[in-house]
Amino acid sequence: MPNQHFLPAILQEPALYLGGAGRIPPYQVPRAYRPWLLDPGSLTQRLIRVSQGQFRVQVQRQGHHPATVQERAALQLAGRAWPFLREVLLLCHGEPWVFARTLIPCDSLRGPARALTRLGSKPLGAVLFNHPAVRRGPIAVCRVTGEGVSDRQAPSPGLWGRQSLFYLYAKPLLVSEYFLEGCPMYQQSTANAAGHQAEETL
Repeated sequence: MPNQHFLPAILQEPALYLGGAGRIPPYQVPRAYRPWLLDPGSLTQRLIRVSQGQFRVQVQRQGHHPATVQERAALQLAGRAWPFLREVLLLCHGEPWVFARTLIPCDSLRGPARALTRLGSKPLGAVLFNHPAVRRGPIAVCRVTGEGVSDRQAPSPGLWGRQSLFYLYAKPLLVSEYFLEGCPMYQQSTANAAGHQAEETL
């Protein structure tokens, strides 16, 4: 399991949030990571496919909680109302591959959308990517540095994250996804780099 101090610390990363100065342009994302970070399709379906169905959701926290300043700006939240927060680990083969954090403003939870507060262990992606009234906004990508947090809290260097707004019935929700050490995205990149080095020595 990830370091228990990792999840709060990762939320201090200002670069990830939409409009952040530290966002990484798509052309600067390593080629091996692009299928994971830039694909606008369902991450849930990718994880199910790569893990050959050995996938499950582990809920870490959910309920109404305060958002960060950056999250409030991204969602254009006014007043002091706390949005609905859902934090989960996406596990494959029993290992955490992705930490996902979703924030849904109260105004976005009217009518049928209230079902999003009762997902339990059902993946959010199974709803968003099968709903005709959902639209996805641009994807913001950053590399997690751990700057501004203590050594005890700092995540492993080099982890990557992404964030985007979804619109359900034209109402926003903010989804942030952090790719943890166990995710095969990193192993694939290492394998590709080793292959290139081997070719250069031939």
